[in-house]
Amino acid sequence: MYDDGQRLFSPHMTAFFLARGSGGPRIGFTVGKVLGGAVERNRIKRRMREAVRRECYRVPASVDVVFNPKKSVAKLDFEKLSGEVSRTFQTVAGKLGVVAGGTHE
Repeated sequence: MYDDGQRLFSPHMTAFFLARGSGGPRIGFTVGKVLGGAVERNRIKRRMREAVRRECYRVPASVDVVFNPKKSVAKLDFEKLSGEVSRTFQTVAGKLGVVAGGTHE
């Protein structure tokens, strides 16, 4: 995925994405030890999962997206985090030429 897909950079995270042939969207997170201890990493993942849950309607149907957050996500206001995830999904849809919900433009 990292070699074949595309990546998007934002102030607080990097997102990698790759279109698939069929199936629903798959979302993943990479939160390495460099971001802190287990408690801090789990907090980052919980916040990311909730932001994705709120914004997942924007992601195209058959795409894999992996978020690689930066340490700043831990202290980022949740509404800003959610907005950044939303913009990421909109950009992914635009680059794949897909409208949210999985239909082609």
